[in-house]
Amino acid sequence: MGILGVLGMLDGRRLDFPDPQPRSNGEAVLFRGRDGELVIECAISREALEDHFNGDYKEPLKVFKAHRERIEYEARRKYLAGVLEDDRLLMIRTQDL
Repeated sequence: MGILGVLGMLDGRRLDFPDPQPRSNGEAVLFRGRDGELVIECAISREALEDHFNGDYKEPLKVFKAHRERIEYEARRKYLAGVLEDDRLLMIRTQDL
């Protein structure tokens, strides 16, 4: 691993989710990730919650919390792949899952 690091062949990025408080804006559930000091704004659409997690459209935060681990996994995957919106938002849509 040391040799790979010296050669610049290791990806040192890591997305953690220390903020336990997601919030809803009506269209998506928003949550924050961190890569060191860098804050990454993340969101999952209500459509994705409904399509993939049998989400109750009236309680998207409850659905998010019940499936948080899987949603964070998908956010990490997209982040490491460099898939961000033009405004630097990491958006999980129904086709991503």
